[in-house]
Amino acid sequence: MPASTTETITLASQTTTVAPLVLLSVVDHYNRTVKGTKKRVVGVLLGQAGGSIVKVTNSFAVPFEEDDKDPSVWFLDHNYVEMMNDMFKKVNAREKLIGWYHTGPKRQTADLEINDLFKRYCPNPLLVVVDVHLKSINVPTDAYFAVEEIKDDGTTTSRTFVHIPSVIEAEEAEEIGVEHLLRDIRDAAVGTLSTRLTLQLQSLKGLHHRLSEISTYLAKVVSGELPINHVILSKLQDMFNLLPNLSTPSAEAKAKAIEGSDSESSELARSFTIKTNDEMMTIYLSSLIRAIIAFHDLIENKIESAA
Repeated sequence: MPASTTETITLASQTTTVAPLVLLSVVDHYNRTVKGTKKRVVGVLLGQAGGSIVKVTNSFAVPFEEDDKDPSVWFLDHNYVEMMNDMFKKVNAREKLIGWYHTGPKRQTADLEINDLFKRYCPNPLLVVVDVHLKSINVPTDAYFAVEEIKDDGTTTSRTFVHIPSVIEAEEAEEIGVEHLLRDIRDAAVGTLSTRLTLQLQSLKGLHHRLSEISTYLAKVVSGELPINHVILSKLQDMFNLLPNLSTPSAEAKAKAIEGSDSESSELARSFTIKTNDEMMTIYLSSLIRAIIAFHDLIENKIESAA
């Protein structure tokens, strides 16, 4: 039966977490087989799918071939998939087959047909497209679920992919391993402050890239180049609702604005200054309390020593 709108919204509201081990396996698979070519590699994703979060914790490569001239001609060894899946069940029964991946870097024509093949093993296969040639500061994964799109007249349906958010999340053991690796490659001459500023700069660049994508998408929707997607718009509205309301000045700011001695930019700077002063006041009071406790311990120590 075709998926209803409620089912589509339920799938779109889920979030995918991808372990760093999966990314390393995918990159290794690509480098070993098709590096230097325009081909892509395909593999199986293992993990847990339940609730609002789909966890991808492991993966394995699968023999895959497709015609360069005709994308509809492809071969995937499903017998190999079944054999490897049975072997992984013996190692870790908690990790189940939840979907598949490829190194696109974008979705291809045959993805829906390949996705139908994986429906033999799970009802809603997860597709994760991994960009192995990432050139910008961005998340290298795009996650999708296949759904049946219902037309407005309700007569015909068409299959399509719905995009869901994906994040890179490591288990505690993986975080420890990554820390040990970074300890070996980190430049000891670079201070901690410089490292933190570099990370913040990269985060701001990533945020700027995301906001540019949102602005471009909304502009295309307004111009009619793209259809209205209510799921995406509701997500954007939820995000905008979390932002502080900086467009409503205080009464004093309104009075100054009437007199022509204030502006919206100065009101924004004033808001940030007040917030910073409040936080610094808390730190200052904490430092005073800590100093008083230290003096108290020192006096008690001297009294006990004199006695």
